[in-house]
Amino acid sequence: MTVSEQPRPSDFIRDIIDDDIRANKYGGRVHTRFPPEPNGYLHIGHAKSICLNFGIAAQYRGLCNLRFDDTNPTKEEQEYVDSILDSVRWLGFDWEDRLYYASDYFDQMHDYAVQLIKAGGAYVDDLSADEIRDHRGTLTQPGKESPYRNRSVEENLDLFARMRAGEFEDGSRVLRAKIDMASPNLNMRDPVMYRILHADHHRTGSKWCIYPMYDWAHGIEDSIERITHSICTLEFEDHRPLYDWFLEQLGVYHPQQIEFARLNLSYTVMSKRKLLQLVEKGHVSGWDDPRMPTIAGLRRRGYTPSSIRDFCDRIGVAKTDSTINIALLEHCIREDLNRTAPRAMAVLNPLRVVIDNYPDSETEELDAINNPEDQGAGTRKVPFSRVLYIERDDFRENPPSRFFRLAPGREVRLRYAFLITCVGVKKDESTGEVVELHCTYDPATRGGDTPDGRKVKGTIHWVSADHAVQAEVRLYDRLFTVENPGDVEDGCESVLNTDSLEIVTGHVEPSLANAAPGTSYQFERLGYFCADLKDSSPERPVFNRTVALRDSWAKIEKRL
Repeated sequence: MTVSEQPRPSDFIRDIIDDDIRANKYGGRVHTRFPPEPNGYLHIGHAKSICLNFGIAAQYRGLCNLRFDDTNPTKEEQEYVDSILDSVRWLGFDWEDRLYYASDYFDQMHDYAVQLIKAGGAYVDDLSADEIRDHRGTLTQPGKESPYRNRSVEENLDLFARMRAGEFEDGSRVLRAKIDMASPNLNMRDPVMYRILHADHHRTGSKWCIYPMYDWAHGIEDSIERITHSICTLEFEDHRPLYDWFLEQLGVYHPQQIEFARLNLSYTVMSKRKLLQLVEKGHVSGWDDPRMPTIAGLRRRGYTPSSIRDFCDRIGVAKTDSTINIALLEHCIREDLNRTAPRAMAVLNPLRVVIDNYPDSETEELDAINNPEDQGAGTRKVPFSRVLYIERDDFRENPPSRFFRLAPGREVRLRYAFLITCVGVKKDESTGEVVELHCTYDPATRGGDTPDGRKVKGTIHWVSADHAVQAEVRLYDRLFTVENPGDVEDGCESVLNTDSLEIVTGHVEPSLANAAPGTSYQFERLGYFCADLKDSSPERPVFNRTVALRDSWAKIEKRL
């Protein structure tokens, strides 16, 4: 494990494991697994499962496998496999030599299916998918047995062999478990084990034309890998009797399945199907769009592995579903970047300022603190000259009450520089818009000091116009306008936030000209920004807003 072992609060899963260790169940071993399907990119909900499974293994000095449940070749791609490997590794976890695939076990699964057929526990069914659904019954009515349910063992073995040989068309036959069509648990009503799919697999090619269903494959994979605690999300709770039934019928090693509540996050959808639709319909630029809740998207936006792990630790593990306020995730990245991100000055909506009493050709370098939270971060030099840019919002010609920034006749402090006073305003003659300010500076106030003790309430940031570097700045906001977009009847696309991305041309201090892609900064007074991993370069710096400075979650915690 590359993530250090840390004391963690107890939860019901760890309580179960503690009891198992005391009882010497599984010989005191703890062996978990993270089993993603390679049909999309991992998202923040998967991060919770990753942190839980790898974290438990680290805590109990056990093992955790990374295993791809690649049982549906029509939806799986190598791109997804590569992105999952990258995301798990980036989060700080190491599967060492334990990388597995469900497809590694296709032969064994087939042999187990033959074993179950010989024992009278499975049969080939000719009903269509719609007919199987109609025969299944409801929560209040039992299902009806298929007319093919009582085929002989010999006939079932022959048909299953011909299914594997490719004699039949897609959807014409399936292999089903023979359990109980009257079971109160619909998952036990003769579930499908294999379906026919004449589709090439990204690892096995054209070797197979029958593919196992998840419920059949999952327990076998766990058994072969000798997993001790198979930790799943809550929607698999009703599938646990089927997990147990398959392993008991086969008489093989039997792990314990434990379910926990999946992560639901406000203003976010977690369905890979819905996320894929956003990508395919062009609502976002791809799976790694910084507005997406994917790990790749969060990484590109500027989230750090430690902030995501901290978030997963804070939300904990529960038995019942709930929705976590996205403000908590934003709070975690603010806390992390406040400690670690160097500071810089940037102006996103520039207003030109001329310091009338500063020499035309002079430039001086001023000391600026890199991070007040980290004294070891030191200082940097920022150039100061006669012409500056400030934020347009930092000036009001007719300021309201409690506006302490720049206004005609008012003095403010330039961060790390001098005190300036506005002495003139230049406007566009046709529109009346303010286009330039004229100010004077007090050379005795270098560094923002006031030797005479006078009080100045306003401090604003700035960049030197002659030295500033133009940069594309992408101002990202939440992708949806409602708290629970997944519950909207018209679909989540109907509540997309049309203002979730604004692109502006900013002016940043020259130290950011060569910002390495993926490097985070606090743009003073504006928020936290990250040099884009894909698009940023010295020739064309691009910065993504990770999160604004305002922390609503901290205020929520304080009220609680």
